[in-house]
Amino acid sequence: MDIRNKIKGIKLFLFDMDGTLYLGDRLYEFTPSLLQTIKDKGGRYLFMTNNSSKSVKAYIEKLSKLGIKAEYDDFITSSQATAYYLKKHYTDSVLYVCGTESLKTELKENGFVVTDDVNKTDCIVMGFDTELNFQKLHDVSFMLCTRKDIPYIATNPDYVCPTEFGSVPDCGSVCDMLYNVSGRRPVFIGKPEPLMPILAMEKAGAEKNETAVIGDRIYTDIKSGLNAGALTILVMSGETTKEILKRSAEKPDIVMEDAGEILEILQK
Repeated sequence: MDIRNKIKGIKLFLFDMDGTLYLGDRLYEFTPSLLQTIKDKGGRYLFMTNNSSKSVKAYIEKLSKLGIKAEYDDFITSSQATAYYLKKHYTDSVLYVCGTESLKTELKENGFVVTDDVNKTDCIVMGFDTELNFQKLHDVSFMLCTRKDIPYIATNPDYVCPTEFGSVPDCGSVCDMLYNVSGRRPVFIGKPEPLMPILAMEKAGAEKNETAVIGDRIYTDIKSGLNAGALTILVMSGETTKEILKRSAEKPDIVMEDAGEILEILQK
């Protein structure tokens, strides 16, 4: 089956956001038409992001400023997947969250107690913390070093978050720093684990062969799609370079310069 027929057979498009539909605060020109065309063709899309620094509400506001109307049900985030995992495994735990106020609020809204007191903490949750300070690093280091059995969960393993000028350190980089301190790795929840696309498929009522994961990173976006059994489309508009693609053991099903190529196929 050629690329065109594969894409035209997709009912659910799971889009990474930063580096795929926009970069920083710059919306790619094709994005509004792409999203509208998917709807016009009877398909559905969800925004699937590892970035846990913003709540769904904050993402809705960000997209609105970029000119994209979105609702709560249009998202599947690593924060949501982390809340799902915590409810399943650590229902009554008191959480120390090394993350933004948005992440803390989202976990509170899911019924969890969040504390800054290391002596009252049952479980550590790491996120992409754009409000990171040394006190948080000190607290997490203390707990990991003195309580070897404390559950340690991270929203996502990304090393960097793309920006218009390059990149900034993401959750995975901070977790590596804490590994050097404690010798401990967290349980990662977001991409490349399959939980997020699986939850998205359940939410949309779509099968694996009807679902595509589109993103700019092989080690998170593409790998999560492969792990979930979906079609994978790598776009070269974000982090991945031709050299990274060549070196990678995991290969996407389709490679495009950007997601605008999907629009071109759907419009023909």
